[in-house]
Amino acid sequence: MRWPRLLAILISLLALPACGRGDPTRKGTTEPLPRPPDAAPAGGARPPEPDAPREASAKVVVPESARSREVTARQAALLAPRLAARGQKLGAPVFVRVFKQELALEVWLEKDGRFTLFDTWKIAYHSGTLGPKLAEGDLQSPEGFYFVPPGMLNPNSRFHLAFDLGYPNAFDRALGRTGSFILVHGKDVSTGCFAMTDPGIEEIYTLVEAALRAGQPFFRVHVFPFRMTDANLKAHARSPHRAFWENLKEGHDWFEARGVPPDVGVRAGRYVFREP
Repeated sequence: MRWPRLLAILISLLALPACGRGDPTRKGTTEPLPRPPDAAPAGGARPPEPDAPREASAKVVVPESARSREVTARQAALLAPRLAARGQKLGAPVFVRVFKQELALEVWLEKDGRFTLFDTWKIAYHSGTLGPKLAEGDLQSPEGFYFVPPGMLNPNSRFHLAFDLGYPNAFDRALGRTGSFILVHGKDVSTGCFAMTDPGIEEIYTLVEAALRAGQPFFRVHVFPFRMTDANLKAHARSPHRAFWENLKEGHDWFEARGVPPDVGVRAGRYVFREP
């Protein structure tokens, strides 16, 4: 990394709160919806719990601010011709995938019962190395399967606009992993979050907010260390995270084969997958 870039990041981090240790501008937004219960203990007879509730709540409140209203109105007009060219529409259910090594964030939109790729944005910055987040303050960005209900959107963030991934999830908590307020946000700086450019987060935020306003009760975010190819796994064959990454690949391949992300549960220290 060049010194001017490093210096700019350090100055920005001093000026902003650490996103992995909380975003104090959440005041005025709704609280996150309750997280799903943990799965049955190892050897339990119950089926795995899904990663998110199947039904929308009776009254869904999507947080908004003067900033988010201005951004989403402006971006909706700009996104319209791009969506139309692909036969997609604003407000369709969304699914998000992140690939850390490639610095890629994808947004997929549902069309005719399957999700099709709308666009890919370059992640401006994320801290840490390949591998999951283990503890508060380790500056790692997480890997795994997360979901975002409306209350985890933050239209008042100091990072321009943001949404919380919901780390730690049931799997992370079962392994004793700690941390909080791991976000996808703007402002191009990160201490454990996924930082986008402001124009990038404006487009992404507009797409996910529109889906939630149209009735999608939550959207899934799947975070991978790299493109989950056999070649990439072979290249990291000696990593201590190899078994974990092979488990992540199961969920990745489920979506690749079906075009619909699975429900995700936890059993015996592993992610398990089933039809949504």
